[in-house]
Amino acid sequence: MDLVLYADSSIDLQSLEKKITIPSGQCFEATLQQLFQAGMIKSPFKFKLLARIKGYDKRIQAGEYLLSTNTSPIKILEKLVSGKVRLHRLTIPEGYTLAQIAATIEENGWGSQTEFLYLTKDPEFIGKLGFDAKTAEGYLFPDTYYFSKDTTLNKIAATMADRFKAVFKTEWEKRAKELDFSIHQVITLASIIEKETGAPFERPLISSVFHNRLKKRMRLESDPTVIYGIEDFNGNITRKHLNTFTPYNTYKVFGLPPGPIASPGIKAIEAALYPADTEFIFFVSKKDTTHHFSTNTKDHGRAVRKYQLRR
Repeated sequence: MDLVLYADSSIDLQSLEKKITIPSGQCFEATLQQLFQAGMIKSPFKFKLLARIKGYDKRIQAGEYLLSTNTSPIKILEKLVSGKVRLHRLTIPEGYTLAQIAATIEENGWGSQTEFLYLTKDPEFIGKLGFDAKTAEGYLFPDTYYFSKDTTLNKIAATMADRFKAVFKTEWEKRAKELDFSIHQVITLASIIEKETGAPFERPLISSVFHNRLKKRMRLESDPTVIYGIEDFNGNITRKHLNTFTPYNTYKVFGLPPGPIASPGIKAIEAALYPADTEFIFFVSKKDTTHHFSTNTKDHGRAVRKYQLRR
């Protein structure tokens, strides 16, 4: 009877939460002492006896748990056995590159940035994800995720890739075929639109410019693609950069670059697939997150002088 009362009684009426991390392979005795020293249990002997009677002493799962001092011993054991570990939020904004995603993952304590980049550029791993691409760039969907602290880099990347697959609709695949685009080309174009757009409502307009230029066999001339191809970019794009050949320099190469330059969100993908119906072939930043769009060189030159040169 005494053990029954103990099982359902909490150590403290006030709720004081504590983080308890149980390493993989840790024996029950060590876990018992860990809980006692953290002030989560009063009687290690009774707690051990309760765990043995319930058969929980051999079923404790490793991980990080958030436990409260007003939780009864039986509830603590049930939580440790259930494996309902503490989850941490990971938010990846739209337009993040693989390098930025890797840096965010490292900053939040899930693993090395270098290891994540190596993994997401490994052809074997990309093959397992099921993408027809050389890297995972563009295919790790920007969203908010929740992972336990012991989640592997493989699992994080695979979860983000699965989210991409869930988001990419069947109707989008059909639309891509109508445009004579592969999914890879759609995501590549969407990533450029994402990086070019400061104002969300402009995405279909930006898309129309790129679609029109592709149809006219004009170079895309997109600064973000140039920047992507520059190692250790310092934030200042120069004429030398624009004149230096890389596979991503769309001032030098015709058509789309070899692959995405960032992870596009849903709206950017939709814009790539459903551009606005315009004759625009130029746009220039008005330096207020929006752009001025033009259909000819003369109007574009006038817009450049007005918004860029302030003449």
